[in-house]
Amino acid sequence: MVEVKLFSGTSSRYLAEKIADYYGHPLADVTMKKFSDGEMQPVINESVRGAYVFFIQSTFTPAENLMELLLMIDAAKRASAGYITAVIPYFGYARQDRKDKPRVPISAKLIANLLQAAGANRIMTMDLHADQIQGFFDIPVDHLKSEAIYIPYLQELDLSNVIFASPDVGGVKRARTYAKHFGRELVICDKYRKKANEVSEMTVIGDVKGADVILVDDMVDTAGTLCRAANIIIEKGAKSVKALCTHAVLSGKAYDNLASSKLEELITCDTIPPKSSSPKIKSLSTAKLFARAIRNTHEHRSISALFVDG
Repeated sequence: MVEVKLFSGTSSRYLAEKIADYYGHPLADVTMKKFSDGEMQPVINESVRGAYVFFIQSTFTPAENLMELLLMIDAAKRASAGYITAVIPYFGYARQDRKDKPRVPISAKLIANLLQAAGANRIMTMDLHADQIQGFFDIPVDHLKSEAIYIPYLQELDLSNVIFASPDVGGVKRARTYAKHFGRELVICDKYRKKANEVSEMTVIGDVKGADVILVDDMVDTAGTLCRAANIIIEKGAKSVKALCTHAVLSGKAYDNLASSKLEELITCDTIPPKSSSPKIKSLSTAKLFARAIRNTHEHRSISALFVDG
């Protein structure tokens, strides 16, 4: 069988090491050199000729993380790697997936073009902000779902009084997946924004009185929407509010917002490293899921078989 090489970018080393451990294969050797002006030059220190190469790197800020990934892919392509997969646990710029106003970029499409131009043969990522971003690529995209991590976790809890909720209309499909799987009710928080990262108005569609509510979202940035939803749900009579969120961006005043909100717990995945600690945040590892997906890719087996409804 063709040899597998797992590489890590500098920003995702914490996760790549766990993935390599589950996979049972040490990370391959790459050095990231920097010139005095900050220009990067990745150096792959072992042969990748003909190998299945996996580069593990999330593309959260700063933009150097994306540039580093592109350069590593290019280096492997020029070193005659057999097949190159970009493993991007958190796909940055995914929120910019359409023109919602005049004269703005479709940044997610640009990132897709860059990854393909660099030489990626395949993309592996988790919980894209919009499923249709897969269509921006002309190469295979393995879109892993955090349900494979959260559903087993939730099965260990008492859900007899639980109602699932979406913090906005756009996330209804995501929240409905959990409600349907566990046979629970679903409510929706309808929000209105006047500008990005600032919620002006929000209403709850559905009855939450006396219930333990679990909000479901793909990412939490400033935590404004999530905390506003949690506070309103409690005002409507809910007993408690927790949240599931795949990507904990947690920028700006996110930690302060969480601390002062009625949200009891925020359960996230480790696709982005924490910037700080909080007693309200619990992180679940994605390493085992990514390791299994990488193995199935290498062995030409199904990826969808890894999911509860796969």
